[in-house]
Amino acid sequence: MRYSFVTRRGTFYNNGRRWDIVYRGDTLGSYHSAAAADDLAGGHTFTPRNDVDLAKLGVPADIDEWSVG
Repeated sequence: MRYSFVTRRGTFYNNGRRWDIVYRGDTLGSYHSAAAADDLAGGHTFTPRNDVDLAKLGVPADIDEWSVG
């Protein structure tokens, strides 16, 4: 199942296989579970090429708040 969350700076999503968090083509981390959303929300992933501060984007740590599809 694929999850995504749209922010003012772009869309974050898992790639549908593992919990690889992808943003603008960059993989910011690879996880075994939806705990990836928590790391992304706290800014505890690799930094995207555009140096956006992930912790300030309002990405929810609870995957149930992300869109499914």
